[in-house]
Amino acid sequence: MTIRDAVEADLPAIIAIYNAAIATRIATAQLERVNIEHWFSDHSTDGYPFWVAEIEGRVAGWLSFKRFLPRCAYRGTAEISVYVDEKLRRRGVARRLVREAIARAPSLGINALVGLIFGHNEPSLKLFEQLGFQRWGHLPGVAQLEAVERDLIVMGQHCPARRDAIVKETTYADTLQPHSYKDCLNLMRTLMDYRQQPIHSTLLKSATNIPCCIWTC
Repeated sequence: MTIRDAVEADLPAIIAIYNAAIATRIATAQLERVNIEHWFSDHSTDGYPFWVAEIEGRVAGWLSFKRFLPRCAYRGTAEISVYVDEKLRRRGVARRLVREAIARAPSLGINALVGLIFGHNEPSLKLFEQLGFQRWGHLPGVAQLEAVERDLIVMGQHCPARRDAIVKETTYADTLQPHSYKDCLNLMRTLMDYRQQPIHSTLLKSATNIPCCIWTC
């Protein structure tokens, strides 16, 4: 199994995996199938890498992560999502992606990882717990899936100390330096714009970064 940065040619497989997960009503709150146009508008990497796991030349799964919340104080926390091809499950794809993410998170300047998982998605909850995640929150009945109220579990893990990792300077970090702005209002506007930035700025090129983590199907 190879973990690498996603490229444009991976998009059909990435979207097919996601659409298959939508139909299960267990892995995502998205209820309708998406196409490439919708994907670009709904998914932003916030300057982080976007990975795929490849088995024998086939995209077996993918992992993305984004800022947990847009406020500056949450910059060190990333929300992660992982999806796996239904035909290639039970082969350790999600586990490998999550482990890789945990190991590389500090080099991205990430202090904590968060995964938002439905309460009835027991396989994902079990996987995260096995990999050291804890239940940091429980939001009862916040999702309506097929007229059924579903709970949302916040799984979290603090990353190894950043001093033990080589922290890379990223475009994302540079963009958020307060001294680059005249006032707080400009900073807020920039954060809002950045959060809406489509992933093609990162995904449609063969990125050279190699880093971070989670959520599963």
